[in-house]
Amino acid sequence: MTKLIVGLGNPGEKYENTRHNVGFVAIDHLLQKFEKAKNTFWTEDKKFKSLIKEVDFEGEKVVLMKPTTFMNESGIAVASYSKYFKIDPSDIYILHDELDLPLGKIKIKYGGGSAGNNGVASIIDHLGTDQFLRIRLGIGKSQRVHATHDASDYVLGIFDASEKRKVKTMTKQVVKDVLLVLSHGIDLYMSKYHSSY
Repeated sequence: MTKLIVGLGNPGEKYENTRHNVGFVAIDHLLQKFEKAKNTFWTEDKKFKSLIKEVDFEGEKVVLMKPTTFMNESGIAVASYSKYFKIDPSDIYILHDELDLPLGKIKIKYGGGSAGNNGVASIIDHLGTDQFLRIRLGIGKSQRVHATHDASDYVLGIFDASEKRKVKTMTKQVVKDVLLVLSHGIDLYMSKYHSSY
């Protein structure tokens, strides 16, 4: 069965190094794991409003995706692609930033709400289900962030030098986690490698 792995973020140079785009960073690293450096390019698919790369993992097709919509419309790309190619929601993995997890912490969860992430909320809305895998990447909500507009400023801010080191470590771990899930399936992965949903 084809797996669809989606990194969430906002397109364009303006958002390239922001905390909100850590899903893009993670999936770029994942692509580098699958492909030699000269092949780590994305193909734009305007029909599905996304950048796409098809790769092979242990004889099965895996599709990597970066929606070219803004974060809060990510569900348009995910739903249109998965429905067209008949990919079951249970075979969709979403890599996204998580404001309420400390920077560098990863939490893997199947199903449930959006936890305030507009990209995940859009995907739930367009798929009509919450039954897909989320790989939540902690971006370390600052203690000084209280009001909603402050939170927005924070997630659209740039990582500083010390934070970038933690992000690099986190993305390396995410790649390992994704490969383990692909190899063993989510249930075995959760029981063997991960302590909690």
